[in-house]
Amino acid sequence: MPKKYNFYHSYILLTIFISLFVVSSSVFAAGSFKDPFKDDNPDEPWNIIADEIYHDRNADVYIASGNVIIFKKGKNLSADYVRFNRTTSKANAKGNVVMNLGQDIIRGSSIDVDLKSETGTIYDGNIFLKENNYHISGDSIEKTGENTYTAEEATVSTCDADVPAWKITGKKLKITLEGYGFINYATFWTKKLPVIYTPFVVFPAKVKRQSGFLAPEIAQSIRKGIEYNQPYFWAINENTDATFYSHYMSERGEQVGFEYRYILSPESKGTIMYDYLNDSKIDDGTASGEKWGYSGDAYFRPNSDRYWFRMKADHAMPYGFNAKLDLDIVSDQDYLNEFKDGYNGFGSTEKYFNKYFGREIDDYDDPIRVNSLNFSKNWSSFTLNAEARWYDNVVNRRWNNTDDTLQKLPFIEFRGLKQQLFETPFYTDLYSGYTDFYRQDGVTGQRIDVYPRFYLPYRYKNYFSFEPSIGLRQTSWYIDQGDNTIKSKAYDRELYDIKLDLSTELFRIIKIGSKYADSIKHSIKPQIIYTYLPDKDQSGYPNFDSIDRIARTNLITYSVINTFTLKSLQETLGLSDGKKAETPSYLYNDFLRIKLEQSYDINEEQANPDNPQNFIPQNKPLSPIYGELKFTPVKYLSLSTDANWSTYDSNFINRNISGSLSDDRGDSVSWEYRFQRGFVESLFSTLNIKVFEGLLFKTNNERDIRDGKRIRTNLGFLYTAQCWSIDFLYTDEDNDKKFSFLLNFTGLGGTR
Repeated sequence: MPKKYNFYHSYILLTIFISLFVVSSSVFAAGSFKDPFKDDNPDEPWNIIADEIYHDRNADVYIASGNVIIFKKGKNLSADYVRFNRTTSKANAKGNVVMNLGQDIIRGSSIDVDLKSETGTIYDGNIFLKENNYHISGDSIEKTGENTYTAEEATVSTCDADVPAWKITGKKLKITLEGYGFINYATFWTKKLPVIYTPFVVFPAKVKRQSGFLAPEIAQSIRKGIEYNQPYFWAINENTDATFYSHYMSERGEQVGFEYRYILSPESKGTIMYDYLNDSKIDDGTASGEKWGYSGDAYFRPNSDRYWFRMKADHAMPYGFNAKLDLDIVSDQDYLNEFKDGYNGFGSTEKYFNKYFGREIDDYDDPIRVNSLNFSKNWSSFTLNAEARWYDNVVNRRWNNTDDTLQKLPFIEFRGLKQQLFETPFYTDLYSGYTDFYRQDGVTGQRIDVYPRFYLPYRYKNYFSFEPSIGLRQTSWYIDQGDNTIKSKAYDRELYDIKLDLSTELFRIIKIGSKYADSIKHSIKPQIIYTYLPDKDQSGYPNFDSIDRIARTNLITYSVINTFTLKSLQETLGLSDGKKAETPSYLYNDFLRIKLEQSYDINEEQANPDNPQNFIPQNKPLSPIYGELKFTPVKYLSLSTDANWSTYDSNFINRNISGSLSDDRGDSVSWEYRFQRGFVESLFSTLNIKVFEGLLFKTNNERDIRDGKRIRTNLGFLYTAQCWSIDFLYTDEDNDKKFSFLLNFTGLGGTR
């Protein structure tokens, strides 16, 4: 039976959760601090206006009263009474003191300030720092150095309300701009209610990248128990940084990890990630270990040493070359199923690599992980790629005595884009490749494949286009290590194929003339392609991949594409004289595209000479009808679907439907349905509802319709106020249940 939650543990977890934010810090805080006292131009004189002004010439002291304002560029000090010594640059102000320094504001009952040394004391004061929305108040606030302050009986908050949603009070505050703030004997309040007392609080008061603890991650689940994942960020220098993780799991042990990042230029950057766990639970096939495996997995997981190493790097090389490195090595087939979530889980890693490198990693349930090193160079009409690619088969590596996984060490590809052949009417393109195939057990060898293609395009006015082409393919193999199927060391194969491409395009423009739609263009493009490749016995050649077995082809493919394009007037700003631009600007949106395609296989239809009746009734020359629809009428709605329909059994072979709907409020719904007959039928859906301003309800669900199983359900909410937010998520999977939360206090970081 599933393990029930221990509510005592939940209570302890909640208590830890409330208190942990006091030692967490947001390393990447937003905004910047302005030194309220710093005089940008000390030589510029201060000006004074007031109802009454008295000047003691001997002491060079100004005494002003009644609506006093002392000001200079970008700064001003107002009070009921001000005494200012121009020789020492010291000022004393009393009564309704307000000092404006840009967008920062200082208030108090009185202030003593040395404008020359940039130090001073505010009494019954409050400092508001606009960039980070900090409100700091105290009985007295003293500026003790260029970037340091102390305050007695202090209060800190980022909330604007008179009764803030949260605040921290303490006996004494010490804060260093671009550093940290410390409060002794601190109490955390929500509204007027004191929640927790702690001997000290540490919070960030900086915007630059600096070393420090990040907000911890806290969760509770059946498989891992109580979790506490504490990251520490190390700002090594301007171009490199690292994050270290200590992830405690009461049911599994201590997982440690690190990330190292560097950026040399926009084209040269890299990230290394590594995690290790000495797992206290194993799946060794016994009854006690069964629950620590995953259903549907045919292999046990007896190892306790578990790890995941991954890396991506891009580098700009000399002479216009670019290098890309992808590494992905995992200890066992279950690891990424186990650690999909969290700071250093699969989901976070995948999002990070997609965002910063534009490249994906293999799915979490894929036991074969791709590792590659690629060098490439692009010219205007040619591309060159050289790549070493290693497929790390985790199952073979751990369980099998032999490993016949095929590697490409290296693979070199040179392509020529379609281009005119000198001054002739002919065009040509080129594919060529060299591959060195390696495997630990089995046939290894090398292959050279050269495949140029020649075109003779013809267009008859605006009626139709006709493009015949011929491809010539030369493939050569050399076998390094063979088996009993290999009769020779070297092989050669010559093939040719012919293609005839006939197409036309019809269109009609429908004038609308409204504010939102000027016109709609409906275009229809029918196309017929004939492809012929003669039959050739290839059974005696090496067989590494699909290039080594190219089947005979005698195929007619016919298709029709309907495209609807909306032309709408783009809103433009007027000219400086108030007139609108004479030439309007338009936006074009292909809001609807429908494609139908089918092929007729002549080889399949032709008679079989071995059949006495010269006819095979079970032949099926017609391919499934392929259909595709994409509908995006507005930015809030999208729908995409594709399917293959068999004309022989009047049923779908596969079909996929996905779509999304959203609005300006923040509500959204999306879905993705997948079906492949006999294999897969699943549905993944998400729903976000903005209940009211600040509260977002969110849920997603993944279901295996074919087997009638729910795979994963997430349910949670995000509440965002002016100065704090809480993000709660409950996850229910087949063999685990987990809840996690992130409480964020603006300016202080949070607990997750």
